[in-house]
Amino acid sequence: MEESKDKFPHIPERIAGLGELAYNLWWSWHPEARMLFKMLSRPAWKLSVHNPVKMLHDIDGETLDAAAKDPKFLRHHDAVLARFRSDMNPAGNWFYSRIADPAMLPIAYFSAEYGLHHSLPFYAGGLGFLAGDFLKECSDLGVPVVAMGFMYPEGYLRQKISPDGRQADESETIDRENAPITRVLNGMGNRLTVRVPIIEPPIYVEVWKVLVGKVVLYLMDTDIDANDPWNRGITSHLYAGGPEQRLRQEIVLGIGGAEVLNTLGIKYSVLHLNEGHPAFAILERIRERVSAGAAYEDAFREVRSTTVFTTHTPVPAGHDVFPFDLIEKYFHPYWPALGLSRDAFFQLGIAPKEPNAGFNMTAFALKASAYHNGVSRKHAEVARSMWHQLWPDLPEDKVPIVHITNGVHVPTWIQPKTSLLYTNYLGAQWLADHDNRDIWELTDDIPNKELWINHYWHKMKLILRIMDRARQRWFDAREPRLILASGVLLDPNVLTLGFARRFATYKRATLLFQDVGRLKKILTDRWKPVQIIFAGKAHPADEPGKKLLQQVFSAAEDSSFGGRIAFVEDYDEQLAQYIVHGVDVWLNTPLPPLEACGTSGMKASLNGVPHLSILDGWWPEGFNGKNGWAFEGAEGELRDDRDAEALYEILEKEVIPLYYKVDDDGVPRDWVRVMKEAIKSNSPVFSARRMTKEYAEKFYREALKSATGKAGISG
Repeated sequence: MEESKDKFPHIPERIAGLGELAYNLWWSWHPEARMLFKMLSRPAWKLSVHNPVKMLHDIDGETLDAAAKDPKFLRHHDAVLARFRSDMNPAGNWFYSRIADPAMLPIAYFSAEYGLHHSLPFYAGGLGFLAGDFLKECSDLGVPVVAMGFMYPEGYLRQKISPDGRQADESETIDRENAPITRVLNGMGNRLTVRVPIIEPPIYVEVWKVLVGKVVLYLMDTDIDANDPWNRGITSHLYAGGPEQRLRQEIVLGIGGAEVLNTLGIKYSVLHLNEGHPAFAILERIRERVSAGAAYEDAFREVRSTTVFTTHTPVPAGHDVFPFDLIEKYFHPYWPALGLSRDAFFQLGIAPKEPNAGFNMTAFALKASAYHNGVSRKHAEVARSMWHQLWPDLPEDKVPIVHITNGVHVPTWIQPKTSLLYTNYLGAQWLADHDNRDIWELTDDIPNKELWINHYWHKMKLILRIMDRARQRWFDAREPRLILASGVLLDPNVLTLGFARRFATYKRATLLFQDVGRLKKILTDRWKPVQIIFAGKAHPADEPGKKLLQQVFSAAEDSSFGGRIAFVEDYDEQLAQYIVHGVDVWLNTPLPPLEACGTSGMKASLNGVPHLSILDGWWPEGFNGKNGWAFEGAEGELRDDRDAEALYEILEKEVIPLYYKVDDDGVPRDWVRVMKEAIKSNSPVFSARRMTKEYAEKFYREALKSATGKAGISG
């Protein structure tokens, strides 16, 4: 509270709670909090791009003074603050009543990226949004988590499309003073600076923090004067540079992150690694115990028994493998501190099938953790096959990698207007109990017309948002053909497919373009047309991904498609909200089995947008024959052609006729039936609440027993 007063001295004391609220992302998943800022000034809220910290810095004192005297505003202010402070109370939450008592030390969660809000661009895609949704749900359930990551002052990338349709990668330095992030200070009131242990030459980090409800996320930044120029850029960009810079990032994330928590005096009982990037945190936990007098074998066993590892990558090339000479360059002072020889240290990261490939971060994380999971049932099967080499004496189906399927944070991804609709028919407590499947059966009680009108409203909102972005591009003197390709010809009365995700080649964004003539016929049908909205970024180093994006953009500006294809530039969390709420069908066409999960389709289903997907990732668990559409996926050299054929068939024979079959009142009742089935079958199962409870019940309870020698709470 005092910290927010220092940052916003111009806010009257009576409404000083606004500053406290602005610096806790709790507001990002509570509509009543966002409405409070809108009540203060809708224009200022919009100009700040829904960022209350920037809004409060920019707003004039006259508006604040008026709000402090407005009885209506004060009633809302006090009600929201009361709810906020009640939610911040750690007592009486699910975790302490079902898993462990409050005396347990927290769980440390390490991830290379976090997707929390577009004002904090520390994410590249699904991995980051999964981590962000997980932190929010941990706050809601009271899971005692402390999180660690990177600040990334230059974010991931700002996407601009060049006149020839190429992705131009631009940096946009985060405005730290206008973001919901604060520096961590030491006991003397100075910036906290921490040295990464052992590694030479020395690397230092400064520490920032983000409040995510009850959860604190600490973020490290190497762009400080204490570092040599070569070290200052380690955390500048997400997944930046070649192998050596990537290794240095992961050293700082794992070893530096563990040291930051130690410096802050935060003792934790369990370590949870979100992918292999932060796996060196395991080494630092072991080293701390060895330096305190433990034998290496005992320290390894203790750390392993309290470490959870979640793998997200079914693509062999997606696992970080560092050459042994690079490992030796940075770790030659480190392995003596563990009591290990050079060869014994290297052995920790060797994958048996490729012993000469280098130090494999996933192999190391699997060897040095007791609890392992893939992020969907199918992905766990793929992971067991991929990593059977580590457990050669076990049958493949007994390899200890289970599945905890990802889920999405329902309060974040439900559109407020849709949430109100659900409250009217599912009951006032639906959100509090949203992982209860029985509640969602009441979806059938929503009148068809009411659900359809609600969806159409969101579709209009999406298209108007896209047009507004295009208009801004026009003000910025961008080329006219770029504007035409960005969605200005979209029609809210036309069946709209959405394809918005990272432009990696295995996601096959151009699968629909296998037969261009057939696609044109589908899109430009006079009576039953179809339009497609594309959005997404290619990794800066992914040239094949950029070429796919260019191909999509070329189609978007091709007049023979009649404006039925749009590519929306600079996909981010805010645009994702509009798209998952507003399209009619969510399209997913990855190359099986390379989609680990794919949470965007879950977000769409939650909002009544059915999924059309190949049976990969989460969809084999989610598809029930009535809640969307699916196709198996072909094999062999012509698989893209055959998969495209299956997709065209579904569109032509099932999706399009169903959408345009409307009653006299303009409602496509059979289509709405699919919408309802998507909502009620997928929303409770593929929620972050169900996912987080599974982590607690399957992993954390047992790991906490190992950490303390005490029994947890059964339930």
